[in-house]
Amino acid sequence: MTTTETRTPTLTPQERDLMHAYWRAANYLSAGQIYLQDNPLLRSPLRPEHVKARLLGHWGTTPGLNFVYVHLNRLIRQSGASVLYIAGPGHGGPGLVANTYLEGTYSELYPDVSRDEAGLRRLFRQFSFPGGIPSHAAPETPGSIHEGGELGYSLAHAYGAAFDQPDLLVACVIGDGEAETGPLAGSWHSNKFLNAARDGAVLPILHLNGYKIANPTVMARLPRAELEALLRGYGHEPYFVEGDDLPGMHERMAATLDAVHAEILAIQRRARQDGVTERPRWPMIVLRTPKGWTGPREVDGKPVEGTWRAHQVPLSEVRRNPAHLAQLEEWMRGYRPEELFTEAGALCPELAALAPQGDLRMGANPVSNGGLNARSLDLPDFRAYRAEVPVPGGVDSEATRVLGTYLRDVMSGNMDRFRLFGPDETASNRLDAVFEATAKTWEDETLPVDEHLARDGRVMEVLSEHLCEGWLEGYTLTGRHGLFSCYEAFIHIVDSMFNQHAKWLRTSRDLPWRRDVPSLNILLTSHVWRQDHNGFSHQDPGFIDHVMNKSADVVRVYLPPDANTLLSVADHCLRSRQYVNVIVAGKQPSPQWLSMPEAEAHCAAGLGIWDWASSDRDGPPEVVMACAGDVPTLETLAAVDLLRGAFPDLRVRVVNVVDLMTLQPHTEHPHGLRDADYDSLFTTDAPVIFAYHGYPWLIHRLTYRRRGHANLHVRGYKERGTTTTPLDMTVLNELDRYHLALDVIERVPRLAVQGARTKQALQAQLRRHRQYIEETGEDLPEVREWRWTTRGE
Repeated sequence: MTTTETRTPTLTPQERDLMHAYWRAANYLSAGQIYLQDNPLLRSPLRPEHVKARLLGHWGTTPGLNFVYVHLNRLIRQSGASVLYIAGPGHGGPGLVANTYLEGTYSELYPDVSRDEAGLRRLFRQFSFPGGIPSHAAPETPGSIHEGGELGYSLAHAYGAAFDQPDLLVACVIGDGEAETGPLAGSWHSNKFLNAARDGAVLPILHLNGYKIANPTVMARLPRAELEALLRGYGHEPYFVEGDDLPGMHERMAATLDAVHAEILAIQRRARQDGVTERPRWPMIVLRTPKGWTGPREVDGKPVEGTWRAHQVPLSEVRRNPAHLAQLEEWMRGYRPEELFTEAGALCPELAALAPQGDLRMGANPVSNGGLNARSLDLPDFRAYRAEVPVPGGVDSEATRVLGTYLRDVMSGNMDRFRLFGPDETASNRLDAVFEATAKTWEDETLPVDEHLARDGRVMEVLSEHLCEGWLEGYTLTGRHGLFSCYEAFIHIVDSMFNQHAKWLRTSRDLPWRRDVPSLNILLTSHVWRQDHNGFSHQDPGFIDHVMNKSADVVRVYLPPDANTLLSVADHCLRSRQYVNVIVAGKQPSPQWLSMPEAEAHCAAGLGIWDWASSDRDGPPEVVMACAGDVPTLETLAAVDLLRGAFPDLRVRVVNVVDLMTLQPHTEHPHGLRDADYDSLFTTDAPVIFAYHGYPWLIHRLTYRRRGHANLHVRGYKERGTTTTPLDMTVLNELDRYHLALDVIERVPRLAVQGARTKQALQAQLRRHRQYIEETGEDLPEVREWRWTTRGE
């Protein structure tokens, strides 16, 4: 490979040689983790039994990651900068583990992996080994906030970490394979939301090693001029470091890092001291090196270094093929470990001195263990924002609009540690009261027609759910707090991102050195039952099902039925740590059911009987009407009203569920009800008609072990939708008041004959509903005007 750019050397020959030796040590440890389970310093000839039976891991990207780490160490020592290292390439774990071991952080957190020959043996053996550590930069890896198992999210995480951390530099290495993903392509625009005056800086390092698993990468094959134009078009000033010649690459990388760091400091100085407000062109580095750099050049007569064959394990038959065993030994001895480690197996003192000290080590940076620095939010009393509810159902309100007034003051009191994220939907989701406290972040030109845009705004709006989720993940993992508001149907866009974050939180719980981070809070509104104007494409409540697949240690799902319960739930979620909290709440005007004291008590329990709506005080209930979600609650109460008008002596119990996890047995989830408590609420023999916000089979899944499960009949979303009226959405899915009442008549034995006329009247009402909406385009007057308080008692 030829070099395309030469810079004046900034390293002395001694410094260059020491850095090169440190890099050799990192590469040696990386290869050792993939291959060896014994003989870690090759103090005897390599034998098959020294090699792991199963060779797992990825070599191709690792030497480049190690190269960057070594040079960032130098930058930190010279400048005292606080640097967070994010490794975007999916399988860079060997390099991150190797470098945190060399700097000492790893052994401090894992004392059994000591800085001697025995510790090296443990370090090698544990990698991708049963009972050991994964091959990615996972929660077990010191200094990491980014799981590299799924590609595309590194740059969004980097910017999320940099927001409101003015002294932080986030170095984000982006693999050229990763750069082909949609989330990463969108993430380049994050620099338009970074405020140089108050935020930290992100240094993207696009690592072009040319190949993915089996194919070339797009960006590595672009002509230099086209790639440079693309990156400049994204708003960056690219600096190119290209080649494989040593020591020339060390000199060029050192000079380039010095230059880009100086430019970052100059940008920040102009913004913070000189008052410059124009969006800067932030620097970035394009690092082009061979894939599998310094590894085997050829295996079995086929080229490896610099090709796709270096991606994973370059020598795959080491135990069975003597030639491969000999080549592995030659490769690893080529790093000259005897020059790098002492007789005891520790890194030589002159090399150990190259690592920064204390918290300046990238593996020990407190930002990467966000719970260390996390400050609780200064929250106002949510009760002060309550909706006044003189009688159940007596007033209407927009639940998320009420929440918006609370979030406004949450924002006001926490301007350094709380942000609201959303894909262009803050006002649409009725949270626009927050604009009384702050504007939307906007670093570009503004026009007179624009509203609520400011460079110091704290509402993060961009039409990319990936970016919103990624920014919030990076923000919370580094110790701050936030809320992501999204249309319910389109939260699925971040399904995989949520997966990775939930897994990260779950694994972190088992690591005593990881401190609990603020929860990731997701508000789903504009939900399935009130997307009547947008239609079928916007009607999907399935994210709840996806969330419920994750560990009970991590996920929580809440379906508050009105504004006061939403306030109580939101306050609880913003105070919590180490969870993903999903809240589903409507934004349209709807009846309010509970006073604030009632809402608090109801949310604390997670579910409960609504006595004011029930009629079972004189005996056991003949039917239990259960509901979860605001529209199912409305339709359930309307159905109860119809039933009590037709059958005044019918004993009905209404049970409302706010916390979906309470339906599980307590052995499955910490919020789950004990069997005796569940049975006392739902009974073991009465039919239970359950109106549920989402897909009905989830309720069956949560309750299948309960004694009365055979009596449970769930109505929910059945994938029937269109552009229609609010009630008709429920009618299409048979969740409406008429179908619920019919269900009761069919399942309460004594109503089989007694209820014939009522059944006939309800079916006639459904036909009348269909005719009316097709003629007028709106729901029947008695539906639009229905109030719980207007029924006859």
